[in-house]
Amino acid sequence: MAASDPQLPIILYHYPYSPYAKRIVWYLELRGIPYSQCLQPPILPRPDLARLGISYRRIPVLSIGRDIYLDTRLILAKLSLLHPPTPSQTHLSPASTAEHKAIERLLEIHAIDGGLFTRASQLLPPTLPLLRDPKFRADRADYTGTKPDAAAAAALRPEALNEVQRAMALLETTLLADGRDWVLATPEPSLADIEAVWPLHWLVSLPGALPAGLVAARFPRVAAWIARFDAAVAEARARVGKPRSVSGEEAQRVILAAGWNEEALERGGGMVDGEAEPVVAFHGLRKGAMVELWPTDSGSAHRDVGALVAVDAGEVVITTAEGVRLHAPRHGFRFEPAGKSVASL
Repeated sequence: MAASDPQLPIILYHYPYSPYAKRIVWYLELRGIPYSQCLQPPILPRPDLARLGISYRRIPVLSIGRDIYLDTRLILAKLSLLHPPTPSQTHLSPASTAEHKAIERLLEIHAIDGGLFTRASQLLPPTLPLLRDPKFRADRADYTGTKPDAAAAAALRPEALNEVQRAMALLETTLLADGRDWVLATPEPSLADIEAVWPLHWLVSLPGALPAGLVAARFPRVAAWIARFDAAVAEARARVGKPRSVSGEEAQRVILAAGWNEEALERGGGMVDGEAEPVVAFHGLRKGAMVELWPTDSGSAHRDVGALVAVDAGEVVITTAEGVRLHAPRHGFRFEPAGKSVASL
């Protein structure tokens, strides 16, 4: 697949204290990729995304031209593939070996599918103002499908703290044990550092989430690595400057006036192959069929509807009535014919 047109506008929909959004912000800053931001409220509604016909409720969302990418795993994969490094974008070291790529991927799985982020979220101090806001609590009940329970949350904290310490111990005694600066022993931070650091950085930055002095006392290499990462991001941010903030109205105008990021799809590329794709075969789908698409782990009540453009083992793409293409990873998402109620597979 060809690289993206560097002139296409990149707009990141996010709110600054989203730990998932930080994965993307750090990547863009360390790579020196210019982008604009459309800041969002931490709870629904998000009319800026609704303007584009997007029901997906998770943050962040990234647009590159009229192609819009959901889920940080897919966003990072697309930025890496479609925006390969240039000589002026060399402050994020690439994974140079198969082993390095495997470590990078395993760290991603460990943080998200392996449950580290979930355990980190169970350490949020109950005194945080947002957690006391009834609107925020109701919003997160919609997001997770469960009602907040203060007693249950308190009971989970000791287990969560143990799991987070195990994650720190893993880094302390393996990848960082030889005194290297970065996870892959690269000259500068790599995507593997982002995949490993973000849940821990989130906790360290929240007063009261971890016992005072715990990280520095028990995991000094991890503490020093987090501080180095902070310094590297701060240096990169100073180089590239703050992103321009745009309103939802301006973002909508810019996106709908832009070209496609993945032009091969516009020219008819991409497959919807019933013989090779079991979900397509199961539902008897064809290119152009109206489908609905949603994440299966959280925010699953918010479904997007559009015409099926392409699907393979890694990605599903639909075009919405508003004229944008939504890209979602297959892992952690489901699609089926629009309006059809199908039991969980």
